[in-house]
Amino acid sequence: MSKLEGYEYYRKSLNSAKYVVAPMVDASELAFRMQCRKHGAQLCYTPMFNAGLFVKSEHYRQENFTTCPEDRPLIVQFCANDPKIFLEACKLVQDRCDGVDLNLGCPQQIARRGHYGAFLQDEWELLEKMVSLCHKELKVPISCKIRIFKSLEKTIKYAKTLEKAGCQLLTVHGRTREQKGVLTDIANWKFIAEVRKNVKIPVLSNGNIQYFCDIERCINFTGVDGVMSAEGCLYNPALFEGKTYAAYFLAEEYLNFTKKYPCPLGYIRGHVFKILNPCLQCDIDEMRRARDLIAGAQAVDTFYEAVAIVKSTWLSYYRDSNLSNEALFPLKFVCQPYVRPPIRNNEEQKEESVKSGKPDRRDILKRKLEEKMKISEEDMNRLSLKKLKKLLKKPKRRKIPEYSNNLDKCRNDLCPNPKCLLCEFKMCKSCCRVTAKEKSINCTKHRSLCVEESSK
Repeated sequence: MSKLEGYEYYRKSLNSAKYVVAPMVDASELAFRMQCRKHGAQLCYTPMFNAGLFVKSEHYRQENFTTCPEDRPLIVQFCANDPKIFLEACKLVQDRCDGVDLNLGCPQQIARRGHYGAFLQDEWELLEKMVSLCHKELKVPISCKIRIFKSLEKTIKYAKTLEKAGCQLLTVHGRTREQKGVLTDIANWKFIAEVRKNVKIPVLSNGNIQYFCDIERCINFTGVDGVMSAEGCLYNPALFEGKTYAAYFLAEEYLNFTKKYPCPLGYIRGHVFKILNPCLQCDIDEMRRARDLIAGAQAVDTFYEAVAIVKSTWLSYYRDSNLSNEALFPLKFVCQPYVRPPIRNNEEQKEESVKSGKPDRRDILKRKLEEKMKISEEDMNRLSLKKLKKLLKKPKRRKIPEYSNNLDKCRNDLCPNPKCLLCEFKMCKSCCRVTAKEKSINCTKHRSLCVEESSK
């Protein structure tokens, strides 16, 4: 029997899945996947596995890759940067899943150090080799999860390159590699819609799915075949069911699943904290006690105890309020998505601190540093908050990074940065990238940033 491809694979193997649980490190383990499936999820991904470790360590495989007959359809995701190792890892799971996925979307620092995830998105030749090799050698289809570029044209070209190499399902996260942490911002559905128009394989959209109503809104806007949710499912495992549940109910249900499908306590702690997040935000004695129990729990029974405290607290609140119907939950009682604060620059933060009367974090650190060590105002202004904190912890052992004002400036008159001594344009990295793109010339020093578009 020949291997299924494209929409045939999507319909027959994945049952035309519309609601998809994303791959999440230390979060999309079997217990959580089974809870999400109970509440409407139609396709689940495993956590991202390191292909190299997966091949070398049997202990790593047994501890991290667990599944059961009911856990289908299932896609196993790997991060890798070597075609042969990636293929070998995929062969170890191909008989226990419905597909394998190459992670090209992880933007975290660990991915930069390991040279995988979103930090491979500029190495198209390597990605073609990895995808095409697995497409030819594996029994199951291969899919990819990507992030967008700042350029729409480049994003479309990137998606079509992976499709041509043999990718049979594409998940597009509508954020760039730089959009993470406090810079996360809103996912760009317009780019996802354009990718969907330009490829012939099924496409899933990832980003901005916080409520059930967001699903149809996303599908109607982008034209994708389904949506994938990560953070939305973490804070509400019943997201795809479209029903409202008490936070304590879903937390208790998750703990029941962990008894049937055991997992590390660290995973459980993270899930319980997120599910109970709206309740635990209340500054009352009972919730403070529940938070302390979850943080220090060394057994599953302790998590049950914390959930019981939350449950009894809110039920007593309802009895005292003469509300007999438990379906009428207040906002703090039900699972709520995590809403990130808007991105603010330094000027906005300073204005806000002035209005509120609270001192700026940087000003507080400066005053503390002045008491412990001699440091100039110029050095303080150019150091990041992270470096200021390190200096404050160990002022005697930390050296202030040197900076020379004698360096030649970038050839771009509008740029205040010093030039790179090895740059062919005698510019800093940022200006070099722009110049190389305008002149279609590579810079040997900054080749990772200034690769000519036509060479992709």
